[in-house]
Amino acid sequence: MKSRSVISVIIGGIIFLSVVGVALNSSNASDENKLRIAYFPNIGHAIAIVGMEKGFFETSLGNTTQIETRVFDSGPQAIESLFANSIDLAYVGPGPAINGFLNSENHNVKILAGAASGGASFIVHPLSEINSASDFAGKKIAAPQIGNTQDVSLRYYLSENGLKSAEKGGSVVIYNIPNPDIYTLFVKGDIDGAWVAEPWATILETELNGKRLFHEEELWPNQEFASVLLIANTNFVEKILQ
Repeated sequence: MKSRSVISVIIGGIIFLSVVGVALNSSNASDENKLRIAYFPNIGHAIAIVGMEKGFFETSLGNTTQIETRVFDSGPQAIESLFANSIDLAYVGPGPAINGFLNSENHNVKILAGAASGGASFIVHPLSEINSASDFAGKKIAAPQIGNTQDVSLRYYLSENGLKSAEKGGSVVIYNIPNPDIYTLFVKGDIDGAWVAEPWATILETELNGKRLFHEEELWPNQEFASVLLIANTNFVEKILQ
């Protein structure tokens, strides 16, 4: 991540600890002293990964708070778990966060803080001739689970450039599959490119000779976008603030 992304991660971590720490310490009920956090095993989720590995969360929240973690591969999976009350907090991309808010009963998703900026790219297979948006026509492109942030970005990018996915009557075939499966298809040459988050973008580039067509942040105003948000189940937030 670039320096501004690191700063965003640090700020997000401070907000996380202050918001959750105050909330949990304000409650005396034992069942409210358990915190279930979901995150992904990628660089954008450094707050959760480093916080758990180094024990920062436990130190800041106190010994009375038990922290449980769940690791997911995509935002929609985490949102489903949030709805099922299997987790209390989750680090997800803006796409799943917004979809979760709109699709949940009583808008039962609350955004607490931004956690990271940047960290996603489009990687072209070395044998595929994709040099610009006009070359996407007729190609096979992979992104993680449908509705996740990279998938939403890919579909918006196609729309902005006058293209459609195959299921919408267009020529671009989109494979929505987990990141490890994207790697496998890239190895086999079964896809022309992939819109993925780090570290998968760099893995496809360095290990499999992929070409980085662009960093997603280059498509945004001022080259900044919130790639990871900290969200919570609204019922959980209301409960611990009582």
